[in-house]
Amino acid sequence: MAQKLWEKSVQINKDIERFTVGRDREMDLYLAKYDVLGSMAHITMLETIGLLTADELKLLLAELKDIYALAERGEFVIEDGVEDVHSQVELMLTRRLGDVGKKIHSGRSRNDQVLLDLKLFTRAEIKEIAEATEQLFHVLIRQSERYKNVLMPGYTHLQIAMPSSFGLWFGAYAESLVDDMLFLQAAYKMCNRNPLGSAAGYGSSFPLNRTLTTRLLGFDSLNYNVVYAQMGRGKMERNVAFALAGIAGTLSKLAFDACLFNSQNFGFVKLPDEYTTGSSIMPHKKNPDVFELTRAKCNKIQSLPQQIMMIANNLPSGYFRDLQIIKEVFLPAFQELKDCLQMATYIMNEIKVNEHILDDDRYALIFSVEEVNRLAREGMPFRDAYKKVGLDIEAGRFVPRKEVHHTHEGSIGNLCNDQISALMQKVVDGFDFRTMEEAERALLGR
Repeated sequence: MAQKLWEKSVQINKDIERFTVGRDREMDLYLAKYDVLGSMAHITMLETIGLLTADELKLLLAELKDIYALAERGEFVIEDGVEDVHSQVELMLTRRLGDVGKKIHSGRSRNDQVLLDLKLFTRAEIKEIAEATEQLFHVLIRQSERYKNVLMPGYTHLQIAMPSSFGLWFGAYAESLVDDMLFLQAAYKMCNRNPLGSAAGYGSSFPLNRTLTTRLLGFDSLNYNVVYAQMGRGKMERNVAFALAGIAGTLSKLAFDACLFNSQNFGFVKLPDEYTTGSSIMPHKKNPDVFELTRAKCNKIQSLPQQIMMIANNLPSGYFRDLQIIKEVFLPAFQELKDCLQMATYIMNEIKVNEHILDDDRYALIFSVEEVNRLAREGMPFRDAYKKVGLDIEAGRFVPRKEVHHTHEGSIGNLCNDQISALMQKVVDGFDFRTMEEAERALLGR
């Protein structure tokens, strides 16, 4: 039998129902655990203000813990005819407990319920993204140290430019992830504020204790203004999407470099054979499909903020059904990015580096700047040194000196990986996931 929290005497047209529900039941499976957690905090608060008895609370919490375990095992199902996760949870409670199950919605709207679910889901996913990003970071730093003395050509305009090193190449992507993590931390802190109690966006005449639910769920603070809490729907997802897009942008560039450097025309790196694929007609092929797909997936993730913006753009204050569509692009994006991070971590850990790239004379000219600087250090004006080396190159007289002596901070001879690692650790510590985790464990009695 259909269960809709809002349905009264008139049943909705089936085509209208299909169109308005859309993929919401499918998307709500992402939120099932978090809907239960939010309900546990909410009813704990309701008991303190006299809207539930202690015995009713005990019964409800026990049933909700069972439903949470069901969702945790991946066995939670939204039944046919049931509109969403909120309706399914209330239906399950009512079947087991009768009228007591119907009391959990006091002081709530589905608006603040889904706002809460999205925030609880998102902060948990941000934690997993942060951990996966940190793992990739450490692999890149280790490889930077391992290959810090192996030179490679640096490019501008895809023309050979100056000496670089694998220490610089791996380390550059590591430091890029530090900035990406800082952006992710800001998104986490904006997400980690409690909207529960804002109801449909205008509060409730019940004397709700919103500070209590904030503490029970381990939020940093409230979304204080109830209208702004509702206005945060879409804004939170957009802000987080920008943070995901930052990580995706770094991964996409890394993937492109790896594909390019792995090609025979470059031959700078070799990807592990087990992470490449073959051709149906060319027996020699070892294609970097993993990084090609990573590049495509990450470019798709970089479009996510714009998709969310276009769905939510120009909406006035208050709730609108448009916001439901954001779930379809937002909720699956976390797993897609985690998959890309995992693949990049595996391959970067196993990648093999060509340690003799610069033996090839085609790269001789990258040492021209080194020669200009050597002449300038010996007293020749820089502009004269530049002209002399340029004329020697044109006349075919240039003989490269392949020793590189860079000592300043962040250069080939002074990578500053310790400082970069310290920056990352500071950002990681700034998330403070412990408060969230301890609050959730306490609610679940674990």
